Amino acid sequence: MPNSSLLSVDHLFVYGTLRRGSISPMAHWLATHASWTGAAQARGRLYALAGYPGFVPDPAAGWVQGDVFKIADDAPLFAGLDDYEECAAHNPEPHEYARVVIDVRMAEATIPAWTYVYRYSTDGVREIESGDFLDDER
Repeated sequence: MPNSSLLSVDHLFVYGTLRRGSISPMAHWLATHASWTGAAQARGRLYALAGYPGFVPDPAAGWVQGDVFKIADDAPLFAGLDDYEECAAHNPEPHEYARVVIDVRMAEATIPAWTYVYRYSTDGVREIESGDFLDDER
């Protein structure tokens, strides 16, 4: 049975190709299916992968920059995003990402939000020291 506290989480934190300002077609898709709430930060490390980032939460690390979206109807939204992140039930294991709830800091408050966490080893992978994938891309 799902955790009822997770059912009430209605925000999504994105830190890479889904961010507002990204040229990714999926960023545009997200913007048409959810409402941008504002800029946010999460404690963790951001890694440069093959044209996209991997986020690993770490309460002792610096801040990763991102955006928060308000989710109106999570079933179709997460079906599309889980496919994009290749962590849907029909994708072969092991999944590169897992969708989890973390705390994110916005201008006025800290809120719980869904995000996609990188699950593979980061040994030898370049960390994005600034914590900002969009700045690192430029």
